Amino acid sequence: MKRPLRALAAAGLLAAGSIVAVALGGTASADTQICEQYGSTTIGGKYVVQNNRWGTSAQQCINVTSTGFSITRQDGVGSTSGAPVSYPSVFVGCHYTNCSPGTNLPVQVKSISSAPASISYNYVSGAIYDAAYDIWLDPSPKRDGVNQMEIMIWLNRQGPIQPIGSVVGNASIAGRTWEVWRGSNGSNNVISYVAPSPIASMSFDAMAFINDTRSRGAITADWYLTSIQAGFEPWQGGVGLAVNSFSQSVNTGGTTPTTPPATTPPPSTPPPGNAACSVKYATNVWNNGFTADVTITNTGSSAVNGWTLNYNLPSGQNITGSWNATVTQSGSAVTARNLSYNGTLAPGASTSFGYQATLSGGFSTPSSFTLNGATCTRV
Repeated sequence: MKRPLRALAAAGLLAAGSIVAVALGGTASADTQICEQYGSTTIGGKYVVQNNRWGTSAQQCINVTSTGFSITRQDGVGSTSGAPVSYPSVFVGCHYTNCSPGTNLPVQVKSISSAPASISYNYVSGAIYDAAYDIWLDPSPKRDGVNQMEIMIWLNRQGPIQPIGSVVGNASIAGRTWEVWRGSNGSNNVISYVAPSPIASMSFDAMAFINDTRSRGAITADWYLTSIQAGFEPWQGGVGLAVNSFSQSVNTGGTTPTTPPATTPPPSTPPPGNAACSVKYATNVWNNGFTADVTITNTGSSAVNGWTLNYNLPSGQNITGSWNATVTQSGSAVTARNLSYNGTLAPGASTSFGYQATLSGGFSTPSSFTLNGATCTRV
């Protein structure tokens, strides 16, 4: 989670020797130091660098250069089973009303022809952190608050930490293979692409990750790209971690790969027995809760126009939030219905949705699923 900028403390209340960029439109000179919790400055006339110490009251300072920043102090200690303590980063676009100079974001995904990116990191040993390239999207051109979709590209992780959710497969993007995780932090949905080994520098098209996220049914081409950020999520330590350089453009005026229309007219529900389907049910379970990712595949020879999936949850399981479907629960009975953008399944096509739930007692999975009244094969 990334938190908003706050009003800066009066200069007399800052620690001796601290230099803080107080104006959102200010520009960093060489070696500008930011210790204020949500302090920020601009670099290169194009990007914003932010301290963004959202998860701890302990001190954190960053040294801002003309091309990036480094962490010079990080006193926070976060539990490795919980959230990190901060996200110092450099970004283009809009983050909690703080927009980078001259940005063309937010912009609809369907209007973007390419988004060339380049990043160079400096890593350190003896700390627990991830190096994350974050892409934020929302159904509306949002310039403030939490966006609905976060794409995280983990170029490095150190220590016993993992992304939100559970592993849902692998993807080949930008000439590399990534482990893909999917889940929700309660405020927004997250898809994470995790590198199997540290990547110190990388040049790529950020649209490749956005398009893969679209192919998983998490967003549509009508959604808006609001910001792209690069930095670190430290849990413990991290002094010396640095973004040496960051370059990100978003080019518009081209076309994106075709996808089903963002709005599908509400179809009539096919009669019982008119669906041939399979269901994959993947979970990530902890002591008193879990997340589930459900993938529906049309194994029949004709299209499914509008779907309703029914099944029963075992005792002690109660859904608290969902994504990519309207999911309701009455007792043990669960009903999941398509949204406007994922209601049509061509023969052989799949769509996924997920949810978070509380758990009391032992964990088990549903025994059977029906799609539009027809029993599906469990895979």
